[in-house]
Amino acid sequence: MNERKLSRRQLLKGAGAVGVLGALGVPTTVFAEDGKVRWDIINVNFATGTLSAGGKASATANDGSKITLTGSGTFRGSGDDGAVTGGGMWWTTTPTASGTYKVTRILSWEPAPGTAPLPHDNIGELEDESAGLAVLRIRYSDGKRGVLAVSCHLNGTSDAVFEGITATKGAVDYWNREAPPTPPADANRTNFHVLDQGD
Repeated sequence: MNERKLSRRQLLKGAGAVGVLGALGVPTTVFAEDGKVRWDIINVNFATGTLSAGGKASATANDGSKITLTGSGTFRGSGDDGAVTGGGMWWTTTPTASGTYKVTRILSWEPAPGTAPLPHDNIGELEDESAGLAVLRIRYSDGKRGVLAVSCHLNGTSDAVFEGITATKGAVDYWNREAPPTPPADANRTNFHVLDQGD
């Protein structure tokens, strides 16, 4: 008997197809967990329905102090330290300070179902957009270390998945994300693009 061996990619594609059918046709991005993903804190032009890189997002700590971040980068879902790029700028209100940060490691990545809500994408292809949650280890320019959680909610994504960021910096946990404002105001929005499917 001739046995056929399925690759991990084939198995994930099959499982994804079954999941989509099981969800009554709700589209979702399907990819291997070790595929390359780009993350962005984004700008949205609601007049043209276009998302672009270069936005900012904020979160607050227990005392109401705030951190604001810009940023983008890439990672592979495998968690390999050498498989991350990116970073951005940071500002805090208490104490008043600012600088840059660099991503040093991917701690976790979980994609979620969802479809692109906007018709135009200046970062990548609409079909490559994905909802989900990425948790990144980061190093701030003042020497402090932290964790950045980037969360993206698209059309059809569970309401348990928030839109925006949370972050830690040293001993301070900026745990309370700021929600995106009502359009046309723009802030606190994120996006993921699957750049390749892995093996």
